[in-house]
Amino acid sequence: MVEAPAAPPEPLTPADWASWTDEQLLRVRMCDLGLSIEGTPLEPRIAQLNSELQARGLACPNYYLSDEWFTPDGIPGIAIPFYLAHPRLEKLELAQMLEVEGADYEGCMRILRHEAGHALDNAYRLRRKPTRRRLFGNPNTEYPEYYLPKPYSRSYVHHLDHWYAQSHPDEDFAETFAVWLDPDSMWSTRYAGWPAYRKLEYMDRLMRSAARIRPKIRTKRQVDPVRKLRKTLGEHYKKKREHYGLDHPEFHDSDLHNLFSNAADYAKNPSAAKFVRKIRKEVRSTVASYTDSYQYTIDQLLEKIIERCREENLRMTEPEAETKADFMVFLTVQTMNYLHGGRHRVAL
Repeated sequence: MVEAPAAPPEPLTPADWASWTDEQLLRVRMCDLGLSIEGTPLEPRIAQLNSELQARGLACPNYYLSDEWFTPDGIPGIAIPFYLAHPRLEKLELAQMLEVEGADYEGCMRILRHEAGHALDNAYRLRRKPTRRRLFGNPNTEYPEYYLPKPYSRSYVHHLDHWYAQSHPDEDFAETFAVWLDPDSMWSTRYAGWPAYRKLEYMDRLMRSAARIRPKIRTKRQVDPVRKLRKTLGEHYKKKREHYGLDHPEFHDSDLHNLFSNAADYAKNPSAAKFVRKIRKEVRSTVASYTDSYQYTIDQLLEKIIERCREENLRMTEPEAETKADFMVFLTVQTMNYLHGGRHRVAL
């Protein structure tokens, strides 16, 4: 097997590595990928965001590729994850993380509008305003590693997954901005009567005021652009998986014994571990949708369940369809216990 060069003298081009295996790609440094936004599906999405901002008289951010979605502190720029610049890298992201955040048009636009909220917050120095602080909280609050979301709270808008507005005052501001900016959000109707409506009304007044002035910060400085990231893709995904994995994926064996059994009467029945592996992808995706969770997080719990089923030599006791339905309930409960135990992790 031909291995990818660890540090080529010149950057590669996508044509060089597009047909490489995952193993080969994981050895490549990010700075050697030769990526660009130009000519990718990101271009029309960025153009759409710019059009929405310009229609409101607001400044447009600077866009560039990096390792994750983020807006640097104090800079009116948006970092977009490298994998969205090429379908082969999206495929690698899917293999490593089980989902590709921002791959579809609507999902990408939601994130872009959110990050634009951060970028304009920086550009116009809005976090200094007393009313902004009173409504959204102190932006200097330290980001928690985990947060405890309240799914039914009406004090926050619903935009990105995982009730992200509740994670930090700055995220609340960016999420509210995204809903306000989205031409299809119908926020004045959808949020009527919610405490979050006051935030949206304030956002409307604030942005109308900002449209009449020049941005105070206009730097195009980039933080961690992909062209300067010397870590390999393998190093990147190792850290990312550690971040979104479960620290202590715990459940009680008695819960599994309610679904399966190691009694002699069932010794010839199908293996519970084999059954869970068979339905793993389907239940992971379904429970992620039910619980607003990351598929990778749920997959870590499933791995632990499979391991325990194998160690306990558990067997199926009921027909497959019935067991599948019961297992889905079990997995949903375990996931919600994890999320609502104060352990919903803040994104990288």
